[in-house]
Amino acid sequence: MKQILVTGANGQLGQSLRQKASLYPDMNFVFCAKEDFNLEQPLQMEKVLDRHQIDVVINAAAYTAVDQAEKEPDRAFAINTLGVDRLAGLCAQKEIVLAHISTDYVFDGSASEPYSEDHGAAPLGIYGQSKHQGEMAVAQNTGNHYIIRTSWLYGPFGHNFLKTMLRLASEGKALSITTDQTGSPTSTLDLAHAILELVSKQAPFGTYHFSNSGQTTWHGFAHEIFVQTHQIDQVQLAETTDYPTFAKRPAYSVMDTDKITQTLKQPIRSWQDALADVIKQL
Repeated sequence: MKQILVTGANGQLGQSLRQKASLYPDMNFVFCAKEDFNLEQPLQMEKVLDRHQIDVVINAAAYTAVDQAEKEPDRAFAINTLGVDRLAGLCAQKEIVLAHISTDYVFDGSASEPYSEDHGAAPLGIYGQSKHQGEMAVAQNTGNHYIIRTSWLYGPFGHNFLKTMLRLASEGKALSITTDQTGSPTSTLDLAHAILELVSKQAPFGTYHFSNSGQTTWHGFAHEIFVQTHQIDQVQLAETTDYPTFAKRPAYSVMDTDKITQTLKQPIRSWQDALADVIKQL
C-alpha cells in the first residue's frame, strides 16, 4: 500500500483531498498541516518523510496571499520557492514522487487562446514569480514529479470567492464585480480527484493543466452563484472594470486541459456543474 503525504492539509485543497481519499483504499494517507510539515523547516520535513516511509508527496502547501506577497516578497519566496526547492531535493534523495500544485499566475494573461503546458511563463507579480521559480526547482531537482497548474480555486472548505459572495449577499451588500479578468473557476473537489487519479494511475510525469471546462469573468462567476442559489433577483450585482488591486492579475488565464483529459481518459465537467455540486455540499 502506497504511503501518500498531503501537505497543507488544513487548506481548501488539502481538506478536499482528505474528503476524496476514501475513494482510494489502495493508498494510505498522511495529512500534515503547517505545524507538522513546514516547508521552511527541512529537518522537520525529513523526519516526517522517514517516519512514515512516504512514497508520494502531494504538496498543497503554499503562500497564496497574492496582494500581500507584493508587500512581503521574502516570505512568498521563502515558502513557494526555497521551501519547495528543499522539499523537491528531499524527494529526489529518497526517491519519492512529488505532485506539486501551481497556478495560472505563472502566465501574464496576454494570450487570446488557452495556455498549453509548454507555453512560456511570464508572471506579472511576486506571487506568480515565486510559484514559477518553485516549479523550476521541482523540475531541476527530480524527474519523478507532477506539476499541476490550476486556476480560480473555490470549494466547500476554507476562504474563497464563492463563500465570500454568499456571505456578502446575506449581509445585503451591494456588489461590484470585475469583468476585466477571464478564467476558469475550478472546484477544489474536482482538482483533488484529478490529482489523485494522476498519482493512483501512475500517469507519465510532467506538467499538467487542470481547471473545470468553460470560461467566464469574476462577474459571470458571481452571477452564476446567485442564479444557482436563487438569489439573483435579490442581490444588487453590478459590473465594473475599475477594481484596483495591489498586485497585477493576468487578464486572461484560461488553460488548455487536453493533456490531462487524454492522460486520464476522463472528461472534465463544466465549471457550472462543478459549482452546483459544491453549493449542494455547502
